Amino acid sequence: MKAARYYSKGDVRVDDVDEPQPAEGQLIVDVEWCGICGSDLHEYIIGPTIVPKKENPHPLTGQHLPLTLGHELCGRVRSPPAGSKFKDGDAVMVDPRVVCHSCLACKSGSSHCCSYLGYIGANTGFGGFGETVLATEDRLYLLPPEVPLEVSAVLEPLVIVQHAIKVSGVKDFKDQDILVLGGGPIGFALLLCLKAVGASKVLVSEPAALRRSQVTEFCSSVLDPSKENVAERCKELTDGKGVDLVFDCAGVAPACAAAMDAIRFEGLYIMIALWEQPITIPCLQFVVKHITMEASHIFDDDSMGEVIQMIVDGKLTGFEKMVTGRIKIDDIVSQGFNELINHKDQHIKILVSPK
Repeated sequence: MKAARYYSKGDVRVDDVDEPQPAEGQLIVDVEWCGICGSDLHEYIIGPTIVPKKENPHPLTGQHLPLTLGHELCGRVRSPPAGSKFKDGDAVMVDPRVVCHSCLACKSGSSHCCSYLGYIGANTGFGGFGETVLATEDRLYLLPPEVPLEVSAVLEPLVIVQHAIKVSGVKDFKDQDILVLGGGPIGFALLLCLKAVGASKVLVSEPAALRRSQVTEFCSSVLDPSKENVAERCKELTDGKGVDLVFDCAGVAPACAAAMDAIRFEGLYIMIALWEQPITIPCLQFVVKHITMEASHIFDDDSMGEVIQMIVDGKLTGFEKMVTGRIKIDDIVSQGFNELINHKDQHIKILVSPK
Protein backbone atom coordinates (compact mmCIF):
# COMPACT_ATOMS: atom_id res chain seq x y z
CA MET A 1 0.00 0.00 0.00
CA LYS A 2 1.03 3.64 -0.42
CA ALA A 3 2.19 5.62 2.60
CA ALA A 4 3.82 9.03 3.07
CA ARG A 5 6.73 8.32 5.40
CA TYR A 6 8.84 10.79 7.31
CA TYR A 7 12.59 10.20 7.25
CA SER A 8 14.04 13.47 8.53
CA LYS A 9 13.62 17.23 8.34
CA GLY A 10 12.38 18.12 4.87
CA ASP A 11 12.29 14.49 3.80
CA VAL A 12 8.86 12.89 3.29
CA ARG A 13 8.58 10.11 0.71
CA VAL A 14 5.61 8.22 -0.68
CA ASP A 15 6.66 4.60 -0.31
CA ASP A 16 5.13 1.24 -1.11
CA VAL A 17 4.89 -0.57 2.25
CA ASP A 18 3.28 -3.69 3.63
CA GLU A 19 -0.25 -3.33 4.93
CA PRO A 20 -0.34 -3.53 8.75
CA GLN A 21 -1.79 -6.74 10.13
CA PRO A 22 -4.19 -6.53 13.07
CA ALA A 23 -3.28 -8.06 16.42
CA GLU A 24 -5.94 -9.39 18.74
CA GLY A 25 -8.43 -6.65 19.59
CA GLN A 26 -7.48 -4.43 16.65
CA LEU A 27 -9.72 -3.48 13.73
CA ILE A 28 -8.68 -2.55 10.22
CA VAL A 29 -9.65 0.94 9.07
CA ASP A 30 -9.22 1.96 5.44
CA VAL A 31 -8.38 5.64 5.52
CA GLU A 32 -10.57 8.00 3.50
CA TRP A 33 -9.12 11.37 4.50
CA CYS A 34 -6.41 12.67 6.80
CA GLY A 35 -5.70 16.31 7.60
CA ILE A 36 -2.23 17.84 7.61
CA CYS A 37 -1.76 19.07 11.18
CA GLY A 38 0.55 21.84 12.35
CA SER A 39 2.54 19.19 14.21
CA ASP A 40 3.09 17.29 10.93
CA LEU A 41 4.31 20.52 9.39
CA HIS A 42 6.62 21.21 12.36
CA GLU A 43 8.17 17.77 11.96
CA TYR A 44 8.79 18.51 8.29
CA ILE A 45 10.28 21.95 8.97
CA ILE A 46 12.28 21.52 12.19
CA GLY A 47 11.97 17.86 13.26
CA PRO A 48 12.23 15.20 14.28
CA THR A 49 10.72 16.30 17.57
CA ILE A 50 7.89 13.97 18.68
CA VAL A 51 8.70 11.35 16.05
CA PRO A 52 11.22 9.01 17.73
CA LYS A 53 14.67 8.51 16.29
CA LYS A 54 16.12 5.06 15.68
CA GLU A 55 18.26 5.24 18.80
CA ASN A 56 15.27 6.15 20.96
CA PRO A 57 12.19 4.20 19.84
CA HIS A 58 8.79 4.86 21.39
CA PRO A 59 8.53 2.90 24.66
CA LEU A 60 5.03 1.55 23.98
CA THR A 61 5.24 0.72 20.29
CA GLY A 62 8.97 0.27 19.71
CA GLN A 63 8.63 2.31 16.51
CA HIS A 64 11.12 4.86 15.17
CA LEU A 65 12.07 6.74 11.99
CA PRO A 66 11.07 6.37 9.24
CA LEU A 67 7.37 6.48 10.12
CA THR A 68 4.12 7.12 8.30
CA LEU A 69 2.68 10.48 9.39
CA GLY A 70 -0.96 11.56 9.79
CA HIS A 71 -3.23 11.51 12.84
CA GLU A 72 -6.31 13.56 11.88
CA LEU A 73 -7.95 10.64 10.17
CA CYS A 74 -11.26 9.05 9.32
CA GLY A 75 -12.16 6.01 7.28
CA ARG A 76 -14.21 2.84 7.00
CA VAL A 77 -14.00 -0.35 9.01
CA ARG A 78 -13.02 -3.38 6.98
CA SER A 79 -13.99 -6.97 7.86
CA PRO A 80 -14.44 -6.54 11.62
CA PRO A 81 -14.13 -9.71 13.71
CA ALA A 82 -17.15 -11.59 15.02
CA GLY A 83 -18.68 -9.87 18.03
CA SER A 84 -17.52 -6.39 17.06
CA LYS A 85 -19.97 -3.53 17.49
CA PHE A 86 -18.87 -2.24 14.07
CA LYS A 87 -19.99 -3.50 10.68
CA ASP A 88 -18.01 -3.77 7.49
CA GLY A 89 -17.98 -0.37 5.78
CA ASP A 90 -18.95 1.65 8.87
CA ALA A 91 -17.71 5.24 8.66
CA VAL A 92 -15.57 6.03 11.70
CA MET A 93 -13.44 8.76 13.24
CA VAL A 94 -10.22 7.52 14.79
CA ASP A 95 -8.93 8.66 18.19
CA PRO A 96 -5.20 8.57 17.36
CA ARG A 97 -3.85 8.59 20.92
CA VAL A 98 -1.56 5.84 22.15
CA VAL A 99 -1.50 5.59 25.95
CA CYS A 100 -0.13 3.10 28.47
CA HIS A 101 -3.22 2.73 30.71
CA SER A 102 -0.90 2.06 33.68
CA CYS A 103 0.87 5.29 34.68
CA LEU A 104 -0.48 7.56 37.42
CA ALA A 105 -2.10 9.93 34.91
CA CYS A 106 -3.91 7.13 33.07
CA LYS A 107 -5.07 5.51 36.30
CA SER A 108 -6.32 8.92 37.49
CA GLY A 109 -8.51 9.37 34.41
CA SER A 110 -6.14 11.87 32.76
CA SER A 111 -4.90 9.80 29.84
CA HIS A 112 -4.09 13.02 27.93
CA CYS A 113 -1.20 13.38 30.41
CA CYS A 114 0.05 9.80 29.91
CA SER A 115 3.75 9.48 30.71
CA TYR A 116 4.24 7.63 27.40
CA LEU A 117 1.71 9.49 25.26
CA GLY A 118 2.04 8.74 21.57
CA TYR A 119 -0.04 9.00 18.40
CA ILE A 120 -0.98 7.04 15.34
CA GLY A 121 1.00 8.80 12.64
CA ALA A 122 3.90 9.75 14.89
CA ASN A 123 4.76 6.78 17.09
CA THR A 124 3.24 3.76 15.34
CA GLY A 125 4.10 1.69 12.29
CA PHE A 126 1.17 3.17 10.36
CA GLY A 127 -0.56 6.53 10.01
CA GLY A 128 -3.33 8.44 8.30
CA PHE A 129 -1.11 9.27 5.34
CA GLY A 130 -1.21 5.57 4.50
CA GLU A 131 -4.06 3.55 3.05
CA THR A 132 -4.75 1.52 6.21
CA VAL A 133 -4.43 1.90 9.98
CA LEU A 134 -5.25 -0.31 12.95
CA ALA A 135 -7.18 0.68 16.06
CA THR A 136 -8.94 -0.91 19.00
CA GLU A 137 -12.71 -0.52 19.27
CA ASP A 138 -12.45 2.03 22.08
CA ARG A 139 -10.52 4.31 19.70
CA LEU A 140 -13.19 4.29 16.99
CA TYR A 141 -16.29 6.51 16.85
CA LEU A 142 -19.16 5.65 14.54
CA LEU A 143 -19.98 8.69 12.45
CA PRO A 144 -23.67 9.68 12.35
CA PRO A 145 -25.28 11.10 9.19
CA GLU A 146 -24.79 14.63 10.54
CA VAL A 147 -21.01 14.19 10.25
CA PRO A 148 -20.22 13.41 6.59
CA LEU A 149 -17.13 11.26 6.12
CA GLU A 150 -15.69 13.66 3.55
CA VAL A 151 -15.26 16.40 6.17
CA SER A 152 -14.97 14.40 9.40
CA ALA A 153 -11.15 14.52 9.43
CA VAL A 154 -11.48 18.07 10.78
CA LEU A 155 -13.06 16.70 13.97
CA GLU A 156 -9.66 16.10 15.58
CA PRO A 157 -8.72 19.81 15.91
CA LEU A 158 -12.27 20.50 17.12
CA VAL A 159 -11.76 17.87 19.81
CA ILE A 160 -8.47 19.47 20.86
CA VAL A 161 -10.14 22.84 21.46
CA GLN A 162 -13.15 21.23 23.14
CA HIS A 163 -10.69 19.83 25.68
CA ALA A 164 -9.11 23.29 26.10
CA ILE A 165 -12.53 24.79 26.75
CA LYS A 166 -13.06 22.23 29.51
CA VAL A 167 -9.60 22.91 30.94
CA SER A 168 -10.66 26.55 31.44
CA GLY A 169 -13.22 25.43 34.02
CA VAL A 170 -15.64 28.11 32.84
CA LYS A 171 -19.22 26.92 33.22
CA ASP A 172 -21.05 29.80 31.53
CA PHE A 173 -19.41 31.49 28.56
CA LYS A 174 -22.17 33.93 27.65
CA ASP A 175 -20.84 36.70 29.93
CA GLN A 176 -17.16 36.06 29.25
CA ASP A 177 -15.04 38.51 27.25
CA ILE A 178 -12.63 36.26 25.35
CA LEU A 179 -9.49 36.94 23.32
CA VAL A 180 -8.24 34.29 20.89
CA LEU A 181 -4.66 34.65 19.71
CA GLY A 182 -4.30 33.35 16.16
CA GLY A 183 -6.88 32.65 13.48
CA GLY A 184 -5.23 29.57 12.00
CA PRO A 185 -6.63 26.02 12.08
CA ILE A 186 -6.77 25.71 15.88
CA GLY A 187 -8.01 29.26 16.35
CA PHE A 188 -10.72 28.69 13.75
CA ALA A 189 -11.78 25.43 15.39
CA LEU A 190 -11.86 27.15 18.77
CA LEU A 191 -14.20 29.85 17.48
CA LEU A 192 -16.66 27.20 16.29
CA CYS A 193 -16.60 25.40 19.63
CA LEU A 194 -16.86 28.62 21.64
CA LYS A 195 -19.95 29.53 19.65
CA ALA A 196 -21.35 26.07 20.37
CA VAL A 197 -20.97 26.57 24.14
CA GLY A 198 -22.67 29.97 24.07
CA ALA A 199 -19.80 32.47 23.96
CA SER A 200 -21.09 35.79 22.66
CA LYS A 201 -18.11 38.17 22.83
CA VAL A 202 -15.00 36.71 21.24
CA LEU A 203 -12.16 38.87 19.90
CA VAL A 204 -9.48 37.49 17.60
CA SER A 205 -5.96 38.82 17.08
CA GLU A 206 -4.55 37.72 13.73
CA PRO A 207 -1.94 39.51 11.56
CA ALA A 208 -2.73 37.77 8.24
CA ALA A 209 -5.45 39.54 6.23
CA LEU A 210 -6.82 36.36 4.63
CA ARG A 211 -7.11 34.58 7.95
CA ARG A 212 -8.84 37.62 9.44
CA SER A 213 -11.40 37.44 6.64
CA GLN A 214 -11.90 33.70 7.23
CA VAL A 215 -12.83 34.11 10.91
CA THR A 216 -14.88 37.31 10.73
CA GLU A 217 -18.29 35.61 10.69
CA PHE A 218 -17.47 33.53 13.77
CA CYS A 219 -16.37 36.23 16.21
CA SER A 220 -17.31 39.68 17.51
CA SER A 221 -14.23 41.60 16.35
CA VAL A 222 -11.01 40.81 14.50
CA LEU A 223 -7.89 42.78 15.45
CA ASP A 224 -4.79 43.31 13.34
CA PRO A 225 -1.81 43.29 15.73
CA SER A 226 0.46 44.72 13.02
CA LYS A 227 -1.62 47.92 12.92
CA GLU A 228 -3.58 48.04 16.18
CA ASN A 229 -2.67 48.04 19.85
CA VAL A 230 -4.39 44.80 20.81
CA ALA A 231 -4.45 45.54 24.54
CA GLU A 232 -5.96 49.00 24.09
CA ARG A 233 -8.57 47.72 21.65
CA CYS A 234 -9.54 44.89 23.99
CA LYS A 235 -10.02 47.35 26.84
CA GLU A 236 -12.07 49.66 24.62
CA LEU A 237 -14.29 46.74 23.63
CA THR A 238 -14.77 45.61 27.24
CA ASP A 239 -15.56 49.00 28.83
CA GLY A 240 -12.03 49.34 30.15
CA LYS A 241 -12.05 46.05 32.06
CA GLY A 242 -9.93 43.87 29.79
CA VAL A 243 -10.74 40.35 28.66
CA ASP A 244 -11.61 37.63 31.15
CA LEU A 245 -10.08 34.76 29.23
CA VAL A 246 -7.29 34.31 26.67
CA PHE A 247 -6.80 31.26 24.48
CA ASP A 248 -3.32 31.23 22.94
CA CYS A 249 -3.44 29.47 19.56
CA ALA A 250 -0.48 31.41 18.18
CA GLY A 251 2.55 30.55 20.29
CA VAL A 252 4.56 33.70 19.60
CA ALA A 253 6.04 36.16 22.09
CA PRO A 254 4.46 39.42 20.80
CA ALA A 255 0.97 37.91 21.00
CA CYS A 256 1.58 36.66 24.53
CA ALA A 257 2.86 40.06 25.65
CA ALA A 258 -0.15 41.85 24.18
CA ALA A 259 -2.53 39.37 25.80
CA MET A 260 -0.95 39.81 29.23
CA ASP A 261 -1.65 43.52 28.86
CA ALA A 262 -5.17 42.92 27.54
CA ILE A 263 -6.29 40.49 30.24
CA ARG A 264 -8.02 41.75 33.38
CA PHE A 265 -6.92 41.17 36.97
CA GLU A 266 -7.28 37.52 38.02
CA GLY A 267 -7.84 36.63 34.38
CA LEU A 268 -7.23 33.19 32.88
CA TYR A 269 -4.72 32.38 30.12
CA ILE A 270 -5.08 29.00 28.38
CA MET A 271 -2.07 27.82 26.38
CA ILE A 272 -2.98 25.56 23.45
CA ALA A 273 -0.16 26.42 21.05
CA LEU A 274 3.09 24.49 21.10
CA TRP A 275 5.82 27.13 21.05
CA GLU A 276 8.84 26.51 18.83
CA GLN A 277 10.92 28.71 21.15
CA PRO A 278 11.03 28.87 24.98
CA ILE A 279 8.18 31.01 26.26
CA THR A 280 8.93 34.32 27.99
CA ILE A 281 6.14 35.61 30.22
CA PRO A 282 5.87 39.36 31.00
CA CYS A 283 6.44 38.68 34.68
CA LEU A 284 5.33 42.00 36.18
CA GLN A 285 1.88 41.91 34.57
CA PHE A 286 1.54 38.21 35.26
CA VAL A 287 2.29 38.65 38.97
CA VAL A 288 0.60 41.98 39.66
CA LYS A 289 -2.66 40.94 38.00
CA HIS A 290 -2.63 37.49 39.64
CA ILE A 291 -3.14 35.89 36.23
CA THR A 292 -3.68 32.14 36.10
CA MET A 293 -2.06 30.23 33.24
CA GLU A 294 -3.27 26.76 32.29
CA ALA A 295 -1.96 24.35 29.66
CA SER A 296 -4.05 22.20 27.34
CA HIS A 297 -2.57 19.46 25.17
CA ILE A 298 -4.27 16.89 22.93
CA PHE A 299 -7.59 15.74 24.53
CA ASP A 300 -9.22 13.54 27.15
CA ASP A 301 -11.25 10.37 26.77
CA ASP A 302 -14.63 12.13 26.46
CA SER A 303 -14.04 15.10 24.16
CA MET A 304 -14.38 13.32 20.81
CA GLY A 305 -17.77 11.90 21.72
CA GLU A 306 -18.82 15.32 23.03
CA VAL A 307 -17.90 17.06 19.77
CA ILE A 308 -19.80 14.52 17.69
CA GLN A 309 -22.85 14.93 19.93
CA MET A 310 -22.69 18.75 19.65
CA ILE A 311 -22.82 18.38 15.87
CA VAL A 312 -25.76 15.96 16.08
CA ASP A 313 -27.56 18.41 18.38
CA GLY A 314 -27.03 21.25 15.90
CA LYS A 315 -24.90 23.30 18.30
CA LEU A 316 -21.61 22.98 16.45
CA THR A 317 -21.86 24.16 12.86
CA GLY A 318 -19.62 25.54 10.11
CA PHE A 319 -16.88 22.94 10.53
CA GLU A 320 -17.01 22.04 6.84
CA LYS A 321 -15.56 25.50 6.11
CA MET A 322 -12.30 24.38 7.69
CA VAL A 323 -11.52 22.33 4.56
CA THR A 324 -9.60 24.58 2.15
CA GLY A 325 -7.87 21.94 0.05
CA ARG A 326 -7.99 18.28 -0.97
CA ILE A 327 -5.04 16.43 -2.47
CA LYS A 328 -3.87 12.92 -3.34
CA ILE A 329 -1.12 11.19 -1.37
CA ASP A 330 1.31 11.43 -4.31
CA ASP A 331 1.12 15.23 -4.07
CA ILE A 332 1.52 15.50 -0.29
CA VAL A 333 4.91 17.25 -0.48
CA SER A 334 4.33 19.64 -3.37
CA GLN A 335 0.67 20.49 -2.76
CA GLY A 336 0.57 19.73 0.96
CA PHE A 337 3.65 20.53 3.05
CA ASN A 338 5.21 23.00 0.62
CA GLU A 339 1.86 24.66 -0.03
CA LEU A 340 1.39 25.22 3.71
CA ILE A 341 4.93 26.53 4.09
CA ASN A 342 4.64 28.98 1.20
CA HIS A 343 0.93 29.88 1.41
CA LYS A 344 -0.21 28.87 4.89
CA ASP A 345 -2.43 31.92 5.31
CA GLN A 346 -4.55 30.73 2.40
CA HIS A 347 -5.45 27.52 4.16
CA ILE A 348 -7.15 26.24 7.28
CA LYS A 349 -7.00 22.50 6.63
CA ILE A 350 -5.68 20.51 3.67
CA LEU A 351 -7.05 16.97 3.56
CA VAL A 352 -5.10 14.12 2.00
CA SER A 353 -6.57 11.01 0.36
CA PRO A 354 -4.16 8.06 0.55
CA LYS A 355 -6.03 6.13 -2.14
